[in-house]
Amino acid sequence: MAANPTRRDGQPALSKPSNAQRYLDVLSNAGVPEKYHEWYVKHVRAFVQAFPRRRLAELSRSEIEDYLKSLGKMPGSGHARLRQQMEAIRLALVDGAGNREAAEIDWDHWKGSTQARSAPPPEPAPRPPSDSDNTVLAGSQTDRSPAILASMERLMRDQQYAERTEQAYRDWVRRFLAFAGRKPEALSSTDVSAFLAHLAVERKASVSTRRQALNALAFLFGKVLKRPLDVDDVRPARRQRQLPVVLSRNEVKILLEELKGVHSLMAGLMYGAGLRLMETLRLRVRDVDFDQRMITVRDGQGRKQRITPLPKAYHEPLQAHLLARRQQFDKDQTGEPVHVSLPQALAGDDPDASLQWQWQYVFASARYSTDPQTGQRRRHHLHESSLQKAIQKAAASAGIPKWVNSHALRHSFATHLLEAGYDVRTVQELLGHADVSTTMVYTRVMNRPSLPPVVSPADFDG
Repeated sequence: MAANPTRRDGQPALSKPSNAQRYLDVLSNAGVPEKYHEWYVKHVRAFVQAFPRRRLAELSRSEIEDYLKSLGKMPGSGHARLRQQMEAIRLALVDGAGNREAAEIDWDHWKGSTQARSAPPPEPAPRPPSDSDNTVLAGSQTDRSPAILASMERLMRDQQYAERTEQAYRDWVRRFLAFAGRKPEALSSTDVSAFLAHLAVERKASVSTRRQALNALAFLFGKVLKRPLDVDDVRPARRQRQLPVVLSRNEVKILLEELKGVHSLMAGLMYGAGLRLMETLRLRVRDVDFDQRMITVRDGQGRKQRITPLPKAYHEPLQAHLLARRQQFDKDQTGEPVHVSLPQALAGDDPDASLQWQWQYVFASARYSTDPQTGQRRRHHLHESSLQKAIQKAAASAGIPKWVNSHALRHSFATHLLEAGYDVRTVQELLGHADVSTTMVYTRVMNRPSLPPVVSPADFDG
């Protein structure tokens, strides 16, 4: 998208239709809501104009960070606007132009506090040289880093890691290599401990965030570098398990009544079938069986499959939605073919399946995207933020005094089944939990009408 940053008429390159469309595809793939696309394009145009006749892929880290520093000094630059500007530039440089130096920048730091926006991220503290470390790099990755990341990606694909896990692990390893500033062969558990301490003390990262970072680094050391970490020496403290937020049946009813259109249908399936957010979004036409009244979850957490009931209350709404969805699919195929992403194994065995009705997403996006690897025009599923925001807004409108997110519907599904007398093993299977202890947490928040109510000592008769 940055092959020629300026045209002869002096307009920025993003004005060219091909470059603009490619950037819009990047925004769509990144899940940026369409209503913000115009602003993202404006931010990137301003960035491109600051570097006339330069390719985005060739910009240095210092040039980029100098520009980011200048954004924080502009009058009227609010925090939300700055975050949006920096995210727009990050997507253009990293995802669009493939700028390697931009990938090394700590973008979260730049999008953080006011102080962070006006000064570059702090360099890691210098470490004393050792016999095994004769090439200390000043905070940058080594030439081997791209090869290490490529090897890591191949291993994750071979072991069928989820796409989101792949992306998270790559990001953490990239940040770790930039932080350590040493050759991969010279890295040790000491570097990991220093990085996790940096996340905890300077970045104020939560326990779950640090655990994800540790999992990524354990994969790097164990699978790629073939030097397994002793994770017990660097593992963050275990976070305190919180009780799940559970809605009463009446609260579920009024919440669903507040939702409209496809969001109402999706939320109803999450509650009625106990689906996770991404399991709902990734439902394909073949996964819905009206005759057997069941939904097959094929891409669940941990790549596990399970069967869950299809709520009878949603038979007709779902059938009407699929009828409209089929009309959309037929229209898509009248011109240039519109594909859908396929599971990895099927994509290799039967690539034509991407044009078959049974593999289409039930809840498809309203616009097309372009696959950066194959160049195919695709219709992906809806972005998760759309449903998340709709549920939170509906909960606020309904006056529900609880922290309600999409997962509260799944929590309510499990709790209400237990209250109705279903055994915990059945609920475990429906939820797809690997360990029954995970399901047992719902017994701590369920209402047990069969048991006598507990009377407070303050209410005892004198």
